[in-house]
Amino acid sequence: MQYNSQFDKMTRQPVPSLILELGLPTTISMLVTNIYNIADTWFVGRIGTSASGATGVVFGLMTIIQAVGFMFGHGAGSNISRQLGAQNREAACKFSATSFYLAIGCGSIIGVTGLCFLTPLCNLLGSTPTILPYARTYAACILIAAPAMAVSCVINNILRYEGHASFAMVGLVSGNILNIFGDALLIFGLDMGIAGAGIATMVSQYVSVGILLVPYLRGRTQTSFAPRYLSRDVRDVGNILLTGLPSLARQGLGSVSTMALNWQAKVYGDAAVAAMSIVARVCNFLFCVALGLGQGFQPVSGFNYGAGLYSRVRKGFLFTMGFGMVLMVLFGTAGFLLAEPIITIMRDDPEVVAIGSLALRAQCVSLLCIPISLCCNMLFQSIGLSGRATFVATLRSGVCFLPLLFLFSSLWGLLGIQLAQPAADILAAVIALPFAFLFFRTMPQDKPLHPAHQAAPQ
Repeated sequence: MQYNSQFDKMTRQPVPSLILELGLPTTISMLVTNIYNIADTWFVGRIGTSASGATGVVFGLMTIIQAVGFMFGHGAGSNISRQLGAQNREAACKFSATSFYLAIGCGSIIGVTGLCFLTPLCNLLGSTPTILPYARTYAACILIAAPAMAVSCVINNILRYEGHASFAMVGLVSGNILNIFGDALLIFGLDMGIAGAGIATMVSQYVSVGILLVPYLRGRTQTSFAPRYLSRDVRDVGNILLTGLPSLARQGLGSVSTMALNWQAKVYGDAAVAAMSIVARVCNFLFCVALGLGQGFQPVSGFNYGAGLYSRVRKGFLFTMGFGMVLMVLFGTAGFLLAEPIITIMRDDPEVVAIGSLALRAQCVSLLCIPISLCCNMLFQSIGLSGRATFVATLRSGVCFLPLLFLFSSLWGLLGIQLAQPAADILAAVIALPFAFLFFRTMPQDKPLHPAHQAAPQ
């Protein structure tokens, strides 16, 4: 009965309200996550400019770990939503359990390997000699937390693709709130400096995983992590990896782009590294609402594509992209007007404020374009078109950004570094949109529902 009720909800509830219902918990989760990121940047910024720069350097490492988790989470989640839409629950459980244990294994390997090569890793991530001591301390804590970070990405995404975004929200929000209070206690209350920030993050990640597992332990989900569902069929593992490849590309290139940005910025000193790190976190906060809305679209898209209700996929795409663009205009305007006060709150170093304010204003101008490439990527990944999804995923942080970063920095120095990401956002949207247009032109008519679900979908 629970399964049939969820099927009816995903295939019959009006698309805009369904996306908002599923996207709201994800948006809240991302807002709290980004509030934590900004709070963490503020707390560490009180230590000094070099410590603030260290959080930006290690952010690239966190992105690598999350890239692995998102690859398994989105790879399994996309398959799960389509299998549940096709009413094949047993297959859905195989994908959930397999991705769960893969994430544990890969997260552990990253953690152990990173700790063995900690100093070379921090240098590779873009540390300057003055940033390195802080980066080593912070990165060590993040590497210890790597298994939990990867697994939480898997559980969060599977819950969303099942249509249980509220369960995911509780786990992520609880962990991030704990992290914020942990930062305040350990950095200032116990005077532990950047080590306190790292320990707070490490502990909160494991607590978050424990909370995310509660719905599974109580039997409130449609899938399971029970070992008996672990697939030994290489085709299932390959399917997860292939479908999750766009997420690995998107997040992995995000890490590569962060490292490249740090390498280019450190030529201009710790203030430039710190400023660009702060801008990245502020912009993540500004467009996380559109990203949360897009992640509400993914289960709707995958589920209805699996059920053969293609018109609902089209409606969901157009609504998500349009609504996201409206939100980005509003947030971009606010960020543009308040750029200097925002950067000053994070770090009251005049040089950091000057560099960061210009970069933030430039990125606020291009925020409008982000929902376009984002929705195209999420559309193709949710319905299993991994080739197109992977290509679109590489645009913003890879295919467009990296060449523009090196070109602009060679032409205009620091100004080029500040303008590279906005230019990449605009170019990525221009390239991505025709792929979605061509897909919808060739999309077939809706299929009839199973007799048990014959009420007309909306």
